[in-house]
Amino acid sequence: MSETAHPEPNYMGVFWWLLALTIIEIAVIYLPLAKLAIAIMLITLAVTKAALVALYFMHLKFERRTLALVALSPFVLCVFLILMLTPDIFPR
Repeated sequence: MSETAHPEPNYMGVFWWLLALTIIEIAVIYLPLAKLAIAIMLITLAVTKAALVALYFMHLKFERRTLALVALSPFVLCVFLILMLTPDIFPR
């Protein structure tokens, strides 16, 4: 079984992006915005950081699509469960 070689990821570049996103997350906390807007921005930044870690440090960027779908399925399931439980969490 032959393995195809892929280029070495730029780990330091990914590190600097993760650091910049973390600094942005800290800055977002202090913005004079509604809590919902801050929460949406923080969730977006966290998902972006998780995607960078999964793609580069877990080497999913260089894997087949099927493995990426297997790695993405828990995230989809989590979002689905949160949306289904929302009526129970926030009753009228």
